[in-house]
Amino acid sequence: MPDSDAQPTDPITVGSRVTVIRTSGSRSRDTEPQVGIVVEDFADTVIDDTDLGRDWAPAKRWAIALHDGRLVFAAEGGLELA
Repeated sequence: MPDSDAQPTDPITVGSRVTVIRTSGSRSRDTEPQVGIVVEDFADTVIDDTDLGRDWAPAKRWAIALHDGRLVFAAEGGLELA
């Protein structure tokens, strides 16, 4: 019997349809989930914050083209498959 609490195993990749997860530090006034398509994965260029000697302005891994035309960036863990 399949586990109903199981998380999808498909990784998020360029071209994936995703929902952007709002974080507590978000300045956006949007209250509705924001859905879009991943257009870039910056995994190879993201620098660990500890290497920078700071914990503010974390690097974002994903570029997402929202369905309303905006381009947004999200950190690792900031997306869910839609």
